[in-house]
Amino acid sequence: MHLKCKFDGGEFAVLAELIPPKGTDVSLMLDNAQKAKASVDAFVVTDMYNAIMRMSALCGAMLLQTRGIETVLQVCARDRNRIALQGDLLGANACGITNVVAISGEDPTFGDHRQARAVHDLDHLDLLYAISGLQNGKDMAGLDLDGYPQFLLGSTVNPCLQGQALELEIEKMKRRYDAGARFFITPPMFELDTITGFLQRVDHRKYKIVPTVLLIKSLGMARYIDRNLKHVNIPRTLLNRLKGAKDKARETLRIAREIIRTFEEEGFCGVQISTLGGEERLAELLTPKRLSVTGRPPAAAAPAAI
Repeated sequence: MHLKCKFDGGEFAVLAELIPPKGTDVSLMLDNAQKAKASVDAFVVTDMYNAIMRMSALCGAMLLQTRGIETVLQVCARDRNRIALQGDLLGANACGITNVVAISGEDPTFGDHRQARAVHDLDHLDLLYAISGLQNGKDMAGLDLDGYPQFLLGSTVNPCLQGQALELEIEKMKRRYDAGARFFITPPMFELDTITGFLQRVDHRKYKIVPTVLLIKSLGMARYIDRNLKHVNIPRTLLNRLKGAKDKARETLRIAREIIRTFEEEGFCGVQISTLGGEERLAELLTPKRLSVTGRPPAAAAPAAI
């Protein structure tokens, strides 16, 4: 449980999203993970990301674990009932997967199988309690398990909300913590100013807040996100940097490194890097020459503002 040790020891952890293939060819997924693993503490294997049908997260995580690569299994409450969810979790732990993060999941109407019916037998909080129950040796029917799993259990939180919505989100996060969650992954964040209200109310070290750093692919993508995604704010200075950059692909890497560095300097327990399917760029982003395996910049590098 390398990731748990880093969290417990107060070391900065680097997580990276990995989206399983839409098919049976896992060569690219495994190749991207192998190239980046020296700088990544664990790969978060997504579970039907954006409600798009892909290879199961459980299978993807097992393939990585058998190659000695630590994973965080994303477990989505949307697609399976409580029997299937518990069975998958027991199987995952038996195969060496010790980190899981619970999510609710996008509605199927946003994905590629719009006729699919969401299950939602358990909501997000129910799922966390179910996992904690398994760790205490009982299934959801109250029956004893013949051997029980142990997980580092994570959840999600959106610290970018404002006003009453933020207060409700904080209460929700605290209930998830009481249900067993020990780290919380955020939506993409580009600057700390957007979560000032959250940080005034929440000890981000106690709750182990893990900001998501989105590796932007292009200026067009940045503009689309800024205009269309609620609670994801891209600073105007960042958009202007991209607009004026001669090599925009290289500039997006510089921006992501600076954001990672800022979160580490502010004392966050780690980051999750999301590439939205561009995992082949992880190795270049996290090359040890520019960012150490612990997430720290080389000693000679000066801090950079977001």
